[in-house]
Amino acid sequence: MPKIKVYLDNCTYNRPFDDQNQIKIRLETEAKLFIQQSIIAGSYELVWSYIL
Repeated sequence: MPKIKVYLDNCTYNRPFDDQNQIKIRLETEAKLFIQQSIIAGSYELVWSYIL
């Protein structure tokens, strides 16, 4: 079965450095970190653009 391909926009890479006191930002950060760990574990495949 093929891996799910995931594209992360530039703003997602900076989300962990934003103010984590807001619940929305904290949840987005947790989601980004989960996806990042899934990519490292091989569950997802990261796709990207050379323009970035």
